[in-house]
Formats: sequence, structure tokens, C-alpha cells
Amino acid sequence: MLEASLSQLEQLVNDLVQQNQALLGTNQTLSAELAQAKDENESLQLSLMEQEEKQGATAARIQALVERVSAGPVSA
Repeated sequence: MLEASLSQLEQLVNDLVQQNQALLGTNQTLSAELAQAKDENESLQLSLMEQEEKQGATAARIQALVERVSAGPVSA
């Protein structure tokens, strides 16, 4: 009886150790994927900021051109 209980306990401990190893591997994989996603997010945010700056500069140039056109004919 005691021997059977001990064997069962050993099997349960082995199962838990295997599950723990699997979870550790999954955790490492998820951590790596999270780090990659954070890097990609940061890169995309920087790209967005650059695009916004370019759009702002373009809008300012267009506005200056519109103001020049609206000012009327230039006398020579």
C-alpha cells in the first residue's frame, strides 16, 4: 500500500516537473515575442512621428503657397 502511494507520488512529481519545464519554455518564447513586439512598436512609433513631421512641413509649405496666391498679382 505504502509502495503504491510512493510510486503514485513519484509519478505526480515527475508530471509536475515536466509541466514546469514546458511552462518555462513557453514563458521564454512569450518573453522573446513580447520583446520583439515592443521593439517593433517603438520603431513604428518613431516612423509615425517622422511622417507627422514631414506632413507638418508639407502643410506649412502648401499654406505659404496658398497665401502667396491669395495675395494677388505681383507687380513687376
